[in-house]
Amino acid sequence: MKRPGYQVCLLLGSNVRPETNLPLAVARLRRELTVLQASSVWESPPVGGGGPDYLNAALLAVSHTGVLSLKQGTLLPLEARLGRVRTSDKNSPRPIDLDIILFDGQVLDPTLWQYAHRAVPVSEVLPGLRSEDGETLKDMAFRLAAVQSLRLRTDVAL
Repeated sequence: MKRPGYQVCLLLGSNVRPETNLPLAVARLRRELTVLQASSVWESPPVGGGGPDYLNAALLAVSHTGVLSLKQGTLLPLEARLGRVRTSDKNSPRPIDLDIILFDGQVLDPTLWQYAHRAVPVSEVLPGLRSEDGETLKDMAFRLAAVQSLRLRTDVAL
């Protein structure tokens, strides 16, 4: 019997060899998930720390495992395979960061509504998602992008 599918939106970020690591992470995720859509790639300065700019993208996918299994069985091992080492500095540069933004219709990361580098890529795959106040993510992303530094990177394909 096939397990049920859950809609999931992942946010991917990298500021260590991001032009290589972001597409590599997407290719490996395609082996584990049914990827429905990938956003464009966006460049932004790091938040809360120094280091090189980040490249960010969002994936809309279907997972046949629950949220905990997805995180512990797929995302964390993939981060480790791509060289991610977790330290006490949560803002340190990293080859890849994989965050579950939405799982089965529930937003798991409220910072989605605060930062352009999160809202803009996710709004490309979920434009009609609404905040608790009723504003669409697409509208929120447009407002955030007007005041936060963000640049489209057409030279990086997913």
